[in-house]
Amino acid sequence: MSSHPQDLGLSGASLVAPPRGGMQPAQAWRMLHRAASAPYRRCGPFTWHFARGKLKHDPVFRALLARAAIAPGARVLDIGCGQALLASLLAACEALAAAHRWPAIWGPPPTATRYSGIELMPRDVARAEQALSDLPSRPTLLCGDMRQAAFAPCDLVVILDVLHYVDVAAQDDVLARVRLALAPGGRLLLRVGDASQRVRFGISRWVDHVVTLVRGHGEPPTYARTLDQWRVALQRLGFTVRAWPMSQGTPFANVLLVCDLQRPT
Repeated sequence: MSSHPQDLGLSGASLVAPPRGGMQPAQAWRMLHRAASAPYRRCGPFTWHFARGKLKHDPVFRALLARAAIAPGARVLDIGCGQALLASLLAACEALAAAHRWPAIWGPPPTATRYSGIELMPRDVARAEQALSDLPSRPTLLCGDMRQAAFAPCDLVVILDVLHYVDVAAQDDVLARVRLALAPGGRLLLRVGDASQRVRFGISRWVDHVVTLVRGHGEPPTYARTLDQWRVALQRLGFTVRAWPMSQGTPFANVLLVCDLQRPT
């Protein structure tokens, strides 16, 4: 995916002499947040404010960049992509890197990625298509159910706060098909709620239900697992699993599971 330095509000002078080591992370994130939110203005105030709020207050987006969780050139499959905020953020990353402002402390920027998203809700797919229609490399978006949709070969799968909407058998089936779609050495980024943290998980579930109702999605049932149960299910498929706490600044019980496949030797 690609964008332009001008999309970030960078002047020609600022491109000539970038600071050693790139920008400071806080400044870079402010620019990325603004650039990734901006395309959603064309979809109306609700969609724009949702994009701004989600990118600003959900710690996962900045963490993916600061921890170099997305490799350059990766074929990215975003399951349950919603309005495709990750696609917009990756385009903003491309522009910041092209302007030589990427913070060196973050590691390599996720440039030249190829993004595909799957989303159940037609309204969200329509918003994403409208917002991102001007990207030089448009994301591929599919309106479909992750339980039936085909997963194209990929290097990285992202599933954020989605898998708990289907029962445990369906969760296992989705994960098994993700495993088959991933290339050797591929990665799954799976954010889940840890049901063993009862109070925090209860808050997470309540907020989740409120958000889905506000967005007009109804109130689907949820199927929870503890962190240990998620680990067992993923390790059974051959993943090595690391857990990154992902509730910074929130009262939630969210954990990002970084699941890697071994490369053949």
